[in-house]
Amino acid sequence: MAKFVYEAMNQSGQEVKDEIEAPSSKDALAKIRNMGYFPTRIREKKSGKSSASAGAAGGKKKKAGMSITIGGVKLKVVTQFTRQLSTLQDAGLPVLRSIHILGEQQKPGLMKNILQSVGEDVEGGSTLSEAFAKHPKAFNRLYVNMIAAGETGGVLDVICQRLAEFMEKAQRLKRKVVGAMIYPVVVVMFALGIVTGIMIVVVPKFRDIFRDFDTKLPGVTEFLIGVSNWVVKGTPPGWAVLALSPVAFYVFFRLLRQSKGGRYVSDMVMMRIPVMGMILSKTAVARFTRTLGTLINAGVPILEAINITKETSGNEVIARALESVHDSIREGDSFANPLRASKVVDSIVVNMIDVGEETGDLDTMMMKVADNYDDEVDTLVGSLFSLLEPLLVVTLGGIVGFIVVALFMPLVSLIQSVSSGG
Repeated sequence: MAKFVYEAMNQSGQEVKDEIEAPSSKDALAKIRNMGYFPTRIREKKSGKSSASAGAAGGKKKKAGMSITIGGVKLKVVTQFTRQLSTLQDAGLPVLRSIHILGEQQKPGLMKNILQSVGEDVEGGSTLSEAFAKHPKAFNRLYVNMIAAGETGGVLDVICQRLAEFMEKAQRLKRKVVGAMIYPVVVVMFALGIVTGIMIVVVPKFRDIFRDFDTKLPGVTEFLIGVSNWVVKGTPPGWAVLALSPVAFYVFFRLLRQSKGGRYVSDMVMMRIPVMGMILSKTAVARFTRTLGTLINAGVPILEAINITKETSGNEVIARALESVHDSIREGDSFANPLRASKVVDSIVVNMIDVGEETGDLDTMMMKVADNYDDEVDTLVGSLFSLLEPLLVVTLGGIVGFIVVALFMPLVSLIQSVSSGG
């Protein structure tokens, strides 16, 4: 009979840490609940002897050289590794051999180094999840806890497959949102470059012509010449302001995101932007529901699953709502009520979660919400393109039209005066 180390909450909300013997993790969870506790974390306790002997054996093994690396591991690489690990586990290979096989096929770099270290830790007696937890650059807390749940339940191959699918869907969703932003950003930057060039090269030549003929200029022309003077001779020059503004905005945004309050304000503002805000909002909901549904389905205790989802949500507005949900559940309330009170998700989401709680299929409902919102994001991205294309055309046409009118109105007056004088 295996031993399990667990953390739980008692009826008064106090944290309890202890050990329990049970044939499996499910039986251990049932025993803990029968004692009147609400489990938040559980893992199988490994034998000290086997760990010590394995560690001694591992210590004799000569470590291979590792290459010097900078940065983190790309999500695409981690996804591919997870998919391959699932295949090898499904084929019945031992975990250690699977890690060695996958490590050998990696290109020299951070992932190869990490898998080498993971293999040494597993050989030394650590569980796979404990070995992964030492490398947050590749495996975040969500990943580690999912792997731990798979080890505890003896379904590591299934959990790896779910993790791979989860990460693939997250990447697809991210590509859609980024793709929706690239087109307008490129067009706007290109247009700004052209308009700045006109202000620096073309408008000053027209200004010199108007000055030589000493003609009275219309208000729009004087305004255009004033803008041109600011771009060329301003303090600081306008061209420098236009060039450095995106960089300054990016730096300011990054600094703002350093604090929780700043992240909350920036996320709240972005979620209120027309169309784009709806895309970001629905993306955040799809991400948190898919993450939470995946964790609950893997057998991670609800409170621990909410904490992990909160930390990996990527949106401070959603994170605060989940924090409220966590506190309410710990006090005996349902999931749906505090989420409804937060008003950060649509009523349909709350109602589906409410039904999921009542029927005991909360994970299934979470996944359905995520799939539904993924489809809505697709539709909104298409709508954004449909809206942006004519909007950009009209805006750029208006700017070019204004410049043409402002430059040619004095020329028309000048031609008329010359003709009448002749």
